[in-house]
Amino acid sequence: MQSEKLPNSSKALHKFFKNTSGVFSLVFIILCFFIAIFAYVLTTDSSSNANQMHLEIHSKKPGFKALVVTIPQEFNHKQSYFNYLLNGNQNPPNEIIINSYNITETHLNYLPYNESDIIKEYVSIPLSIFKNLPVEKFIKTKTFWFGTDKYGRDLYSRMIIGSRITFFVGFIAVFISLIIGVSLGSIAGYFGGKTDAFIQWLINVTWSIPTLLLVIAITLALGKGFWQVFIAVGLTMWVEVARVVRGQVLSIKKMQYIEAAKVLGFSDARIIFNHILPNITAPIIVISAANFASAILIESGLSFLGIGAQPPIPSWGAMIKENYNYIILGKPYLAMIPGIAIMSLVLAFMLIGNALRDALDVKTP
Repeated sequence: MQSEKLPNSSKALHKFFKNTSGVFSLVFIILCFFIAIFAYVLTTDSSSNANQMHLEIHSKKPGFKALVVTIPQEFNHKQSYFNYLLNGNQNPPNEIIINSYNITETHLNYLPYNESDIIKEYVSIPLSIFKNLPVEKFIKTKTFWFGTDKYGRDLYSRMIIGSRITFFVGFIAVFISLIIGVSLGSIAGYFGGKTDAFIQWLINVTWSIPTLLLVIAITLALGKGFWQVFIAVGLTMWVEVARVVRGQVLSIKKMQYIEAAKVLGFSDARIIFNHILPNITAPIIVISAANFASAILIESGLSFLGIGAQPPIPSWGAMIKENYNYIILGKPYLAMIPGIAIMSLVLAFMLIGNALRDALDVKTP
């Protein structure tokens, strides 16, 4: 008895899940996505942009531990959980790095963190600032899993928050490129003639300009900032989408079912959206995955040049820029950790793009 043939979508899913690298990449991307969404819940520094500075413990190695006294804010404004997820703790407590401490009936005496031979005196603070709660609850050993940067900020927390920039620039840039690329590519391929010639000219002119220079020009025109980077990257990535869509539409519009739709009097918009675009989703999905990886690299390059997301917003590219000098100073991990993160995410999107291409190709078994 012969097995029943699976629908095309089921076949594609079946072939995709047989691809080990593609499945692993998908799991990794989903994991990174949830880390980006719940970034402030997962960080050890929940202040906005993970920007708590402790200059006395700058450039420490991964796994460094320090004794920390947390001083609560005098006025703690209420903050919604959604706002906390989006912006972090708007009223972060003050943290003091100490060497040792002792508690009397009225005061907490602590010795400020010091690695030199200079002997410092104990500093006293009244117990009343802890709001009549046990002082021990405000003293803990904090582990800096990825070490600290040159400003003494927790590198692990900034890596987690920085993943948001990476993911959001990918999603928004790909979304913008799809809107522009699919629209222009469909119009050029379907109508042809002078319309096609004009759009082809526009594509060639945009294609001839180096991507990074075009992004820099758009960024400088729109201004430096968070959203400007997303728009600038998206406006430079539509060309490849338009070329692919145009080629696909040129081949599909000659099919008999398209000719039949024209004879039946269907409008051009209905033919394009209902009969042509649904049949070219496979190459669009594949190129979107590749563009996602390209967007991550472009954003990292812009941040490295200083025209991407502006401080104190953490960005993996900016973190490499801030710490690349430490590569020759015996602390290469400060630049290597964000570099490995960028490489891993780009590789995951490239692998998932290859897996999708194989799965959606009807010619492959």
